[in-house]
Amino acid sequence: MNDRHSRRVLSRDAGLRWALLVLVFSAGAHAQSPPSARGRPDLFDDIYQRGRTVDATLKTLTARFTETTTSSLLTRPVVARGTLAVIRPDKVLLRYTDPDQRVVLIDGDRLTLTWPARQLRQVTDIGASQRRVQKYFVGASPSELRKEFAIQAEESRDRPGTYQLSMVPTRKQIREGLTHLDLWIDRTSLLMTAMRMTFPNGDTKLMAFEDIVPNAAVDPSAFH
Repeated sequence: MNDRHSRRVLSRDAGLRWALLVLVFSAGAHAQSPPSARGRPDLFDDIYQRGRTVDATLKTLTARFTETTTSSLLTRPVVARGTLAVIRPDKVLLRYTDPDQRVVLIDGDRLTLTWPARQLRQVTDIGASQRRVQKYFVGASPSELRKEFAIQAEESRDRPGTYQLSMVPTRKQIREGLTHLDLWIDRTSLLMTAMRMTFPNGDTKLMAFEDIVPNAAVDPSAFH
């Protein structure tokens, strides 16, 4: 991986990726959404409403992940693997184990990236990003989300047993950092099993999750 691409990866580690992880594991369920005026809600509204019930019981979460990054600067995709631990509302730990070890730790408004192979330790204040996510994602009702995104929900054809939510930002401020967001939601548990981010230059990052355990025992000391 060249230096230019490394800087791009670090920038995203300190920005959108953490925010979207917080988003998908809270599913916007903190907002209060009134019943649809059209009677029976459409699929996105239905997923949102049912997800609120799951969200109310979710305190912690663990999973394994596979992250696939594509870029015009790469001859082939970069695949990384690791584990995820979440203590809600604001603690996220991404521990990469392959191809090399690194840790992305979110604790409140602070993100710490530790990458031993590159002799790197980077601490970033993510308070502003956190507030943007709260405004555009977590605190929004379905109708408010539709003001910021063109949203399509359907049963996934390439990931059986999931719903696919396709979200295209309509606001310029969001498009400057993200042009397309795809989320795959398990139809039974209503937890996210994968997400794909597409950036303005055409690069993509896909994170697929396995062995997802809600309300697992998580040692708080791991976040220090």
